[in-house]
Amino acid sequence: MTKLIMPSRRSLITSAAAGAGAAIAAPALIGRAEAAGPLGLLNVSYDPTRELYKDVNAAYISYWKGKTGQQVEIKQSHGGSGKQARAVIDGLKADVVTLALGYDIDAVADRGLTGKNWQSRLPENSSPYTSTVCFVVKKGNPWKIRDWGDLTKTGIEVITANPKTSGGARWNYLAAWAWARQQGGEARAKQYIAELYKHVPVLDSGARGSTTTFAQRGIGDVLIAWENEAFLTLDELGAGKFQIVYPSMSILAEPPVAVVDKVVDRKKTRQVAEGYLNFLYSPLAQDLIGKHYYRPRNAAAAAKYASRFRKLPMTTIASFGGWRKAQAAHFNDGGMFDQIYKP
Repeated sequence: MTKLIMPSRRSLITSAAAGAGAAIAAPALIGRAEAAGPLGLLNVSYDPTRELYKDVNAAYISYWKGKTGQQVEIKQSHGGSGKQARAVIDGLKADVVTLALGYDIDAVADRGLTGKNWQSRLPENSSPYTSTVCFVVKKGNPWKIRDWGDLTKTGIEVITANPKTSGGARWNYLAAWAWARQQGGEARAKQYIAELYKHVPVLDSGARGSTTTFAQRGIGDVLIAWENEAFLTLDELGAGKFQIVYPSMSILAEPPVAVVDKVVDRKKTRQVAEGYLNFLYSPLAQDLIGKHYYRPRNAAAAAKYASRFRKLPMTTIASFGGWRKAQAAHFNDGGMFDQIYKP
């Protein structure tokens, strides 16, 4: 379990956490809880969601208590998305997984731990929010970074995580590949990615580790980051030190969520676990998602926070044939990343 490196943002929950904004239509929340005493849930998540789920958990605990009279205790585990999926496969007893990309939950489903229909169980392909990839540079942008092509300037150092272990890093890689492919096809994309990773001095295992490497350790000239991590860097470490740069195109990241069927059925926590994931789509949780710099699905929350999010052209994972094809082609052992990356 990865330790929290960056300090947590002050809690955004108010005393009205269980109020009108938390109404949910999902039938999973109707009725009493399945057990009499406090119920424990484990949410196994990816690197940059620590602050978000701290506040979501507090809101859900209050909501569920008011709805059913049952006390819930929610624990979190964070790390690179691929590593987290592997931990669940290897026996970490997650009631729910909230990971960076669909392939990592597919890997859990392939081992029979949850249904292969997991993505159809919740709205929006089981992705309650979206994000994208952008750059963080030092204030004043001394390297004049404007687009992906600037990341291969002579002498520049680029910070990104390891796409073999980090879901965010896989989104970074594919966003860069899509831009280069637009410039000159697949051959141009392979050439560009090979050159890009020559400028990466260190590959952390997760996105939060890369943020720390760049923003706190002072390594590198530009960070390729989740959009929410970029905003968090400015919030926690000062807008006077860093600034965000959006490239000419990026990628629509859709981090998904799922109940781990084998675990919740054994622990008798299915009702509260399904309620937890449905709660992520509620107006209250969607507002928290926007406050933490993720892009909400809820129309009201999206409108409320629209001014903070840049509109830009985005490719999607469908342009790579879906996650299974992208994983096999680029990130599995012997795939494109192994072919082009020379430490």
